[in-house]
Amino acid sequence: MKSFLFLVFILGYSLCFAQVPEGFVDASKYIPNLEIELRYFGYNNFVGRPIHGYDAHILYLTKPTAQALRKVQKELERDGLCLKIYDGYRPQRAVNMFMTWAQELNDTLKKNTFYPQVKKKNLFKEGYIASKSGHSRGSTVDVTVVDLKTGEPLDMGSPYDFFGLSSWVDYDQLTEEQKSNRRLLQLVMLRNGFKNYSKEWWHFTLKNEPFPNTYFDFIIK
Repeated sequence: MKSFLFLVFILGYSLCFAQVPEGFVDASKYIPNLEIELRYFGYNNFVGRPIHGYDAHILYLTKPTAQALRKVQKELERDGLCLKIYDGYRPQRAVNMFMTWAQELNDTLKKNTFYPQVKKKNLFKEGYIASKSGHSRGSTVDVTVVDLKTGEPLDMGSPYDFFGLSSWVDYDQLTEEQKSNRRLLQLVMLRNGFKNYSKEWWHFTLKNEPFPNTYFDFIIK
């Protein structure tokens, strides 16, 4: 009986770790002092509840992405700053949940916070929700910059995941401080091998991503 239970334990242990594909890593083990707040693991997001596939607060990324972010972190630390990550690898089932949510037009729990000026029925048309996400390829991250001592995010002019013009990279109705903070983030990310997304100041994808055509769906756990 003891042998049987031991075998069950070993098989369960193996399955737990086998679900993460080769080439992915736990980013917190690669990047010193990294701040992580996976918004889709909790309730502070545009849906207003935990998202499918986020069963643990673990940031998985492809190894080259984690290595590139480590270089970004080293640059920022010289100025007393560090990275904060809101999202990295995102299971396809989470993207599917976003699609279903976007079609439920009466569910507007977080509208005032995340999309006050955008009609929910237009989220697909305006490019805020899509059937596929670069996040599911494991080399896209949503990031900001925080003060290394206080942990307070720099003012970027709009909240993370805000659907609206103020989140566009080239939006110019900002204070000089906000513009400077955005330039800092854009420059340090682009300099270390990432490309941005014009409608989200926080969104970056590794240029030479290892899985450009693969959308993963393993659960974060």
